[in-house]
Amino acid sequence: MKPNNETLELLNQHVSVRQYLDKPVSEEQLAAIIGAGQMASTSSNVQAYSVIAVTEPVLKAQLAALSGNQAYIEQCPVFLVWCADLYRLHETTAHYLQSAESFDSTENFIVATVDAALAAQNAAIAAESLGMGIVYIGGVRNNIAELSELLNLPERVYPVFGMCLGYPAGASGLRPRLPLEAVLHRNGYDKAKTAGQVAAYDEVSSAYMRERTGGQSDAPWSAMMAKRFAEPARMHMKEFLQEKGFMQK
Repeated sequence: MKPNNETLELLNQHVSVRQYLDKPVSEEQLAAIIGAGQMASTSSNVQAYSVIAVTEPVLKAQLAALSGNQAYIEQCPVFLVWCADLYRLHETTAHYLQSAESFDSTENFIVATVDAALAAQNAAIAAESLGMGIVYIGGVRNNIAELSELLNLPERVYPVFGMCLGYPAGASGLRPRLPLEAVLHRNGYDKAKTAGQVAAYDEVSSAYMRERTGGQSDAPWSAMMAKRFAEPARMHMKEFLQEKGFMQK
């Protein structure tokens, strides 16, 4: 029998929410959501992340403009910007260390980025348990220098992604995922099954797109991914991260 409980049901009903009710998120609710995020796993307890909660309408509008003009950033009551944060650690440990070179490493960049992602997903689940919804916004990296300046992010801090938070206005359909066997390998990576699993998923994703667009599109997942990776994205990130002290030049 397939195991099931309230937590599994909640996780399996996740959808991205892009329309929000005009209903506030209280400070108590926000504290509970971020607090749940803080209980996520963190590498060696470094807790290398920070969260900027944006509620001011003018600032949300500015962030939306810098993130691809995504209207739901303005519409949601709270916009969270999840940041990888090595500034706090650098300041905390400065009087113990003779050199800060160890901070400017790919390993620390990965640790801080993963820490932010783990905490954010915990927070997302907490929000959904309270009847709210979220959508991640990678567009905060479109104009990352300008956005970072707008939020007064110091050195060794960068915005990993944004998260719209609020009460959903209307229901969204579940987007089908890859077959379990496409992502679950046993005792080693099985390359032989890739083509067959992707072909099966292409059929499912094409049907989903036809239904979602009213027949205007039936693009399979593989075609959409090919379009997505046809050109390198956000090449300005490397220079920005070097300037922020996350990577050596």
